[in-house]
Amino acid sequence: MADVPTADSGKNKLPAKGVLGKSTKKRLGVRVDMTPMVDVAFLLLIFFMVTTVFRRPLAMEVNLPEPDAKVEVPESNVVSIYVDKDESMFVKAGKAGIEPITWQDLRPNLEAAEAENPDTIFLVKIHRQARYEPMVDMMDMLEDAGLDRFSMVPMKDRDIQALESAR
Repeated sequence: MADVPTADSGKNKLPAKGVLGKSTKKRLGVRVDMTPMVDVAFLLLIFFMVTTVFRRPLAMEVNLPEPDAKVEVPESNVVSIYVDKDESMFVKAGKAGIEPITWQDLRPNLEAAEAENPDTIFLVKIHRQARYEPMVDMMDMLEDAGLDRFSMVPMKDRDIQALESAR
């Protein structure tokens, strides 16, 4: 709390006369005790530290294969998704031909392919000149759909030629 120390000598002195005969009062120093304020500040700090919920950063774990790894997969178990540089999308399921597809139709088609064959592997081929955003959207969509077996690779020249012929 605030306390006001006063000096009491026990003698009655007359106040000193100042300018124009007015009496001047002796100023007393005021001392404010800061301990309760510091206690409250630390209690609030501890309260907010204890009650705050920390969230882990939203990041996707990506497993990279070994550099020399070769995996043989039957073509009937592969669904290829092509994202061209103009962000148009195409899909090729197994040995079927390449067909155009929209973002709205993509997820139901992929979920149906997964339900039909649980061993389906999704291969996302993205043009090197495509923006980064479609790749992130594709990864988010696959993860939200619960499709955890997918690979992402850049398009090769033969894929670009196959897309041109499918248009």
